[in-house]
Amino acid sequence: MKKVKIGNKLVGEGEPCFIIAEAGSNHNRDFKQALKLIDIAAEAGASAVKFQTYSAEKIYSKKTPKMSYLKKERLAKEEESVWDLIKRIEIPREWHKDLADYCAEKGVIFLSTPFDLQAVDELEEVGMLAHKIASFEITHLPLLEHVAKTSKPIILSTGMADLSDIETALEVIYKQGNENVILLHCAISYPPKYEDLNLRAMETMRQAFQLPVGFSDHTLGIVSDIAAVALGACAIEKHFTLDRKLPGPDHFFALEPDELKVMVQAIRDTEKALGSPIKRCTQAEKELYRLGRRSLVAACNIPKKTVITREMIEVKRPGYGIPTKMLNLVIGRSARVDIEEDDILFWEMI
Repeated sequence: MKKVKIGNKLVGEGEPCFIIAEAGSNHNRDFKQALKLIDIAAEAGASAVKFQTYSAEKIYSKKTPKMSYLKKERLAKEEESVWDLIKRIEIPREWHKDLADYCAEKGVIFLSTPFDLQAVDELEEVGMLAHKIASFEITHLPLLEHVAKTSKPIILSTGMADLSDIETALEVIYKQGNENVILLHCAISYPPKYEDLNLRAMETMRQAFQLPVGFSDHTLGIVSDIAAVALGACAIEKHFTLDRKLPGPDHFFALEPDELKVMVQAIRDTEKALGSPIKRCTQAEKELYRLGRRSLVAACNIPKKTVITREMIEVKRPGYGIPTKMLNLVIGRSARVDIEEDDILFWEMI
């Protein structure tokens, strides 16, 4: 299976999960808050912290109806259109270089999702190491083509997409000679129900496209992220915030700082637990393999030259004597030495 290199990190089967802490718009257009989000991601041990670069003028028609979840969760002001909301939370583009520099200082990779061609060019100017394409943009073929021409790795979210949509997007990308693609399975809802996640689709995508596959998650909590890693996700993308009570459309389903730290540690522990597919006695089990298993033990005193019967043998711990599977080979033989009750039997005694 192909691996993709982002900076000094390899992403793919057998490599540590690439964890993207999704800051998105949770900076609330406060530069100090954006820096604090980077601090939190770095302290949690995330591989990358990601923002989103869009402008209302290039992403939404002013006549776009308001999404139901924005109304239900009261995430947009009553008089606000979707266009107005996006205009209110879009990132100031002059932040890019300072955010990228601060990420470098903190040892975490800077990413931002471009939603228009100009955003791609601006992010290229600050040396972004990879481009993340949002699920909504998988049919924005001019954007895919422009991103592919940068020759940078592409992380492609696939929420709402079927295999045909993914195939079309990959054809556009591959046509530019760029095959460094990571696919992210995703369920688009805010937040989605567990029954709508279909995490097993990750394996379908791996088989169909022979690419690394991860999971972009919008659920509450971290259960689905751990499950995805257990199913082989090579990357996890998860929204986080300073405080879920902050105003804005992406705070309410995001992880708070301590929760992000717990998720990262849980993913690393899950990776350790997955270990090797080889079934064997591990080094950690060696002592109890020797002392906790059973072997053949004298049930009574057995004088020298006595013919051994079944009643003279118990199956007891420890496990370093004659193996229990050899019981029938011991019965009928005679004792070579005097054997005391509870002696562990060895071949030289028989």
